[in-house]
Amino acid sequence: MDAMHLLSSSGVLQSVVASVAMIATVAAEESKSEGANPDDAKVILAALGKPFRWLGELGLFCARIVRRGFVPPFEWREFVRQMDAVGSKSLPLVALAGAATGAVLSLQARDSLTRFGAKSMLPALIIFSLIKESGPVITGLVVSGRVGAGIGAELGSMKVTEQIDALEASAVDPYRYLVATRVLACIAMLPLLTVASDFSGIVTGWITTSLADPISFRSFITHGTQGVVFGDFIPPTLKTAVYGLIIGCVSCFEGMRTKGGTEGVGRSTTSAVVISSLFIIVADVVLVRLILVFFS
Repeated sequence: MDAMHLLSSSGVLQSVVASVAMIATVAAEESKSEGANPDDAKVILAALGKPFRWLGELGLFCARIVRRGFVPPFEWREFVRQMDAVGSKSLPLVALAGAATGAVLSLQARDSLTRFGAKSMLPALIIFSLIKESGPVITGLVVSGRVGAGIGAELGSMKVTEQIDALEASAVDPYRYLVATRVLACIAMLPLLTVASDFSGIVTGWITTSLADPISFRSFITHGTQGVVFGDFIPPTLKTAVYGLIIGCVSCFEGMRTKGGTEGVGRSTTSAVVISSLFIIVADVVLVRLILVFFS
């Protein structure tokens, strides 16, 4: 049954791709039949094919990272520096976002649970919501905004000022030194930042709950984790490594293809944040489905 679900999902994706191709063909034929300028049909086809071309270029970029960046010698010093830039410097923002999420969950859920006479389930609702979905997604989006913009702007500035060309002239592989270290740092630090976000949210959820109905932190944790097993915590936390892969690859890709001076750097920075955030949301849907299939 699980295999059938996966096959059906693959079939849906193939149907979508086929539908887009069909739309492009129909649009071109209608333009010709109505006597439109053939150049207009070319413009339409080019616009419809741009997302697929972008995805193809991203795939080639990722393959180049694997081929050049993940073979010896490794840039350990730069990797550690990027872990500090991605992890410790993002920690205050991630903790604040997680704390706000925990407080909001407590405030909103209390009223709803009171209506149904299930106020005693509030600790479990807060903890389950944070560790299974809210914490990982909020962390991914916050990091994509901060780290994605930083990587896109940094690499974009290096590209337009020809610093990357200077590295290549100095026999330094930019994919190994600049790209692979940043991608690996994002993959390694996202799960740790997620744990920090979950903890901050649980603490503020307890504080907000205690203000309305005093309860000790020990009782809050005991009641909230009665039904929690490692299968509820480990997969949602580790799935953020995929978010880190998305943030690192998309941001580095947009930065390395920057053109057009300072205006191009601005476009690359915006694209890195927007596209990585969108991919995180889409990936979350797929990953949640896979977790339900393999860990439920």
